[in-house]
Amino acid sequence: MRVLIVDDDADVRDLLTRALARDGHTVVGAESLRAAEAALEAAEADVIVLDLGLGDGDGMTLCRSLRARASHAAILIVTAQSDVSRRVEGLDSGADDFLAKPFALAELRARVRALGRRRTDRTAVVFERDGLTLDVGARRAVRQNVPLAITAREWAILEALATRAGRVVPRATLLEEVWGTADEATAASLEVLVARIRRKLGPSWIETLRGEGYALSVRS
Repeated sequence: MRVLIVDDDADVRDLLTRALARDGHTVVGAESLRAAEAALEAAEADVIVLDLGLGDGDGMTLCRSLRARASHAAILIVTAQSDVSRRVEGLDSGADDFLAKPFALAELRARVRALGRRRTDRTAVVFERDGLTLDVGARRAVRQNVPLAITAREWAILEALATRAGRVVPRATLLEEVWGTADEATAASLEVLVARIRRKLGPSWIETLRGEGYALSVRS
């Protein structure tokens, strides 16, 4: 697996490069947004370990740019900026996971492995039924040959449902995967976004099991 480490601290880049290389990954380091873009032009990454406080800008910029161009790379934000608002912003910007500094090296290695597995599973998921196509890897939704505009947060919900199509996804699971936290505010946001997705896909696609969660319907 190819891993890109984007961090302006040379010691951190060196530590992570050595650790992830021992796990069998091909590791490339970048000290800035510009260097990261150059590395990605040379070769796509499977997983990106991304710091936020970079010398030439905010790592969120790279995160949003990658999602805007439908990059399949899994993104793990690793930063000392660990307050809830920044975590939410990172997930909204398209990050797949968030790890606060200081961190245990063993945990980072495990998260990179997990993201690699999730990326492989995700890029293979294409849900098709009754004129609706959800290509999870490409983040592309089409209904009756018309492309749908789906926001990053809506995609996170759809991804969680599409990868478990026909099965109930508990509300707590959705809140943790999409927002990284479960409280009254995020629970209310989930209901609003599910309603918005229903308006775009059609009312029968997402089933609600009261007191349990939601499921992407596989029934015609």
